[in-house]
Amino acid sequence: MKILIVQDYLRSGGTERQSVLLANAFADADHQVTLLTFRPGGPLAPTLSGKVTHHSLQPFDTRLDWFAPGLTRMIERQPPNIILLMGRMANCHGQGIVKEIRDRWPDTAVIGTMRTGKALPWLFRLSLRNVRHIVANSHAAKATLEENHQIPGDRITVIHNSLVFPDRTHERNSALRQQHGANDNTAVLLDVAMFRPEKNQRELIDIAAGLPDDFPWQLWLAGDGPALTSCQAHARRLGVQDRVKFLGFLRNPEPLYATADVAVHASRSESLSNFLIEAQAHGLPAVAYRAQGVEEAFIPGETGQGIDFGDHEGFRAALRRFADASPEIRQRARDFARREFAPARQVRAYLDLFAKLLNVPS
Repeated sequence: MKILIVQDYLRSGGTERQSVLLANAFADADHQVTLLTFRPGGPLAPTLSGKVTHHSLQPFDTRLDWFAPGLTRMIERQPPNIILLMGRMANCHGQGIVKEIRDRWPDTAVIGTMRTGKALPWLFRLSLRNVRHIVANSHAAKATLEENHQIPGDRITVIHNSLVFPDRTHERNSALRQQHGANDNTAVLLDVAMFRPEKNQRELIDIAAGLPDDFPWQLWLAGDGPALTSCQAHARRLGVQDRVKFLGFLRNPEPLYATADVAVHASRSESLSNFLIEAQAHGLPAVAYRAQGVEEAFIPGETGQGIDFGDHEGFRAALRRFADASPEIRQRARDFARREFAPARQVRAYLDLFAKLLNVPS
């Protein structure tokens, strides 16, 4: 198959990591794969396989995520069998793509995706009504499409996110803990996410700052983005700047997963958190606000706990409970994540869906 994946920019977010993983995996399965981005470059661009063709539409980075000059002309050069739209901006352009190609290449299947808990722009909603099929990355996201946007269920397939960083070791990284001043009694709370307002790291700082004095903790926040500086200032105002560690963007955050004790996430807008499924695969129990799809990333009540928005005391109580999680609970988390979010399983689901839509053998 000739597969085109459309993504606005290869920033360090979860959807972008999934775009790269899928592109590399489809190419490894001997399909002809092109990743088309609007903006050139990006932190994840070096992680693309040499088997994947990468084109950018902007001749230089305008920093405009929506600007896609010559999008349909690029598609016309080598019409693909499958066009997979990844991310909000790509999906907003879906209606225009469908309109341009439906008469000339009626067999090309344009597939939208639902990977967000944010309100959908009207162009995104219009695209979802006109693409051939939609992939939702959680059952909760599918329910939102059906209930809020009246999309028929038979036009939606749920394919969960794939693990990008499988657990390679169960050994605790004591050296990294010591580097940041954490000892064996310190509960290291970890969140890996872009610093955007909806990811809500600021509230995680509030929650951690209110933990009781008899609970030694550090909060490690990995990532970059526009909300980073305000979160750093907030930690200073609360006097916890020595216990909140801002670790920046890491191309491979596996060492953090091997070091931390609990995965924490206060995002107000999700579909399925990549961070939480990676954390589960590394044996980290999870405590997170109940954003859309979040509780599909762990086994509620067993390997993690969802918390109602704003319930800081409930969040703190769950943190104290899971900081001392048994080896059995941590192994259950690993087994769950490796089974439910195995890359081979998710990639196979995409390829089977593509074959079904094109009416060809998978």
